[in-house]
Amino acid sequence: MSKVILLSGSPRAKGNTYQVLEVCKKEIEKEGLEAELISLVGKEIKGCIACYKCGELGKCSLNDGLNEIIDKIRNAQGFIIGAPVYFGTPRGDAMNALQRIGMVSRSSDKFLSWKVGGPVAIARRGGVTNSYQEMLMMFFINEMIVPGSTYWNIVFGGKTKGEALKDEEGIATVTRFASNVARLIKKIY
Repeated sequence: MSKVILLSGSPRAKGNTYQVLEVCKKEIEKEGLEAELISLVGKEIKGCIACYKCGELGKCSLNDGLNEIIDKIRNAQGFIIGAPVYFGTPRGDAMNALQRIGMVSRSSDKFLSWKVGGPVAIARRGGVTNSYQEMLMMFFINEMIVPGSTYWNIVFGGKTKGEALKDEEGIATVTRFASNVARLIKKIY
């Protein structure tokens, strides 16, 4: 069965980012695919050190738990990342994870090529579009297929848990995006 890995880049257990990705997970499962939601809560994901050992190792040389996530993504057909936007950009460790996942793929077996997915940005206000675009770059440079939706994958919600779920337009957008990810995977695989 085809599978999608969803990665929550929030440090908050079951906060807005996680809850938005749960909506995506349910939609993917409704389409008949398997979905696994992984959280970075409690992990300290370091930035890429450009050692280029991933090309020879097939995994990252840093040992902070990201290689286990990379293995899950390698074996899936889809990948979605959600990141909170606290200060106008995606949270740092979410971007660290995304950049290292991309670097391992580009430097080794190109496992991201032709996978389906994309980013989701969650914020109280500013920086959401820029954050979405910043994360999107990794998907395109790794030959991934990013389906569209009814708008950008942006959801508004502040620091109160559950607030993002009240953004009806944002939730409708990411629900459609998740459905499109699943439907496209079914057509390709």
